[in-house]
Amino acid sequence: MDIQKMLSLLRQAAEQYGMIEAGDRIAVGVSGGKDSMALLYTLKKLSAFYPKAFELCGICVDLGHPDTEFSELQRFAEKLGAEFSVVHTKIGQIVFAERKEKHPCSLCAKLRKGALVEEAQRLGCNKIAYAHHLDDFVETMLLSLLFQGRFYAFPPVTRFEDRNMEIIRPLMLVEESRIRGFVRRYEIPTIENTCPADGKTERAYVKKLLAQIEREHPGAKKRMFHAITEGGIEDWPESFLHKL
Repeated sequence: MDIQKMLSLLRQAAEQYGMIEAGDRIAVGVSGGKDSMALLYTLKKLSAFYPKAFELCGICVDLGHPDTEFSELQRFAEKLGAEFSVVHTKIGQIVFAERKEKHPCSLCAKLRKGALVEEAQRLGCNKIAYAHHLDDFVETMLLSLLFQGRFYAFPPVTRFEDRNMEIIRPLMLVEESRIRGFVRRYEIPTIENTCPADGKTERAYVKKLLAQIEREHPGAKKRMFHAITEGGIEDWPESFLHKL
C-alpha cells in the first residue's frame, strides 16, 4: 500500500466518526510494533494538510522488560518531526514477577493505559490514538463471541469523561497485511515484542482462527467487519456518513 491510499483510509475513518477536530493535540500510543509506528508516521503526514489543524506526539510506555531499546524509535520520531516521550514503568515486573498472573493481558493493558493517559495529560493532549486496525476489530468481536457470549467490538471513539480524554482508532479501515507491507515499503523501524506472553494468549488463538476462516472463505473478514460497523453495537457512535 502506498502513502496516498493509507492517508485516504485514515482520513475516511477520521471523517466518518469525527475523530479529529481543529485544535486537537493527539498522542499516539507507540508500542514499537508495526501498527503503532505506521500510525505515528501516517498521522504526522496527515497533519500537514488535514483541513482541521491538529498537533501530534508519540508516547511509548516502557513495560520494563529486559533488552528493550527505544533509541531507534526516538531517532525516527525526531526525523519525522514528531515529539516523542518514553514513560519508564515496572508494569512487566508487577504483572509477571509480583502478581504472577496466569492471564496477564487484562492487568497489563489496564496499567499501561493508566500510564499512557497520565503522560498524555501531562503533555497537554486531549486525545490518544490507538493503532487498532481492521483485523483487531474483527478479532475482538470473535473473542467476545467465543469467550464472553456477546457481540461486541471496541468503538472507533471512546470518551473518558472523568479524564476529559478521547481514544480514537484511525487505522480501523486498514487490514493488518497492508500495514505490514506499508512498513516494509517505507522502511519504518520497529522493535521486537519482548512480552513473555506474546503468541500464547486467547487473542493469538483467535488471530489464527480468523486467518483460517479467511483462507477457507475469502472475504469473510470484511463481511464480519461490515457486521460490526452496521450491528448497532453498544457504545458505538453513529457514522456521520449515515447523517448525510
